Amino acid sequence: MIKVEHLTKYYGDFLAVDDLSFEIDEGHVYGFLGPNGAGKTTTMNMMTGCLSATSGKVEVGGYDIFEDANKAKKLIGYLPEQPPLYMNETPEEYLRFVGEAKGLRGKELEEQIDRVIAQVKIQDVRSRRISALSKGYKQRVGIAQALLGSPRVIILDEPTVGLDPIQIIEIRDLIKQLGQEHTVILSSHILSEVQAICEKILIIAHGKLVAFDEPDNLERSLLSSNEIVFTTDAEAEQVTDILSGVEHISGVQLDEKENGLVSARVKTDSSDIYEVSRRLFFAFADRRQALLELSLKKASLEDIFIELTEGGDPGQPGAGAPDNPAPEEPQAEQPPEGPPQDGDAQSAGTESEADQL
Repeated sequence: MIKVEHLTKYYGDFLAVDDLSFEIDEGHVYGFLGPNGAGKTTTMNMMTGCLSATSGKVEVGGYDIFEDANKAKKLIGYLPEQPPLYMNETPEEYLRFVGEAKGLRGKELEEQIDRVIAQVKIQDVRSRRISALSKGYKQRVGIAQALLGSPRVIILDEPTVGLDPIQIIEIRDLIKQLGQEHTVILSSHILSEVQAICEKILIIAHGKLVAFDEPDNLERSLLSSNEIVFTTDAEAEQVTDILSGVEHISGVQLDEKENGLVSARVKTDSSDIYEVSRRLFFAFADRRQALLELSLKKASLEDIFIELTEGGDPGQPGAGAPDNPAPEEPQAEQPPEGPPQDGDAQSAGTESEADQL
């Protein structure tokens, strides 16, 4: 559905996106992760045609986003991190403006407005000024404008930022529903949210793609974080002796407690942590030593994110350079954030705004 090839973006001498290449298949929900300054927003702006690339290409549905922009953009619905809302309009008025900018007219326009309003569940506030709506409802209006025109791809940049827990759950459920009919690309700093929603995850750091796979495969690839944790009433020397006979144990850390119990953290170099834990269990049983607790600590998405993104050149953006952060990614060529002045609503739809929408 989307093919990104050798995408590169410089801001002066600053390299924001470095030779990025990947493909997005149709019909999945993708998570797009990276530390602040990693190049996520810049990449999304180039993928949607809102920002030119220094080099490289982006194809959407077979159309080049830079060379055949009109056809490519019709396939995309985009919600920037700051929703481009006109605060002195109602959701219905605003969606009509956006729909007309996207080329919708007459009965088709009205039907699509009704459909997206119902889809994002803002029927009760469709006639209220957007300025009077809560942050959650404003996000819903922003998602509604992205859905107009029935795009095949929905790109959402931090759609739950600033929302309370209940609003986050509501938006999360909405994104899951959208994933049943659209290809959805979701950028978020909330790792639990990405893990709960997304079927595949892209991680970038310093403008480069460092991981692209399903969450379970990413977890399995980080074997260094796979640990078996157990507690026993055997003595420390007995624990060491028992573990010496278990294969694929690469490290052991013992902690003798004041109550006489021993806690252990065991690392394994095997890809099958369940088989190693099974052997460990029976090794203690054969010695008639009790395991009072036993659990597996597998690599979480947070572990993966930290391991893949921290470190690197101190002058580059990312988690590895906290004392020398990169400049904020420029928000070039974004839609207007503020409302037009009263009486100017009809003149607000300039050619550049219409092109972006």
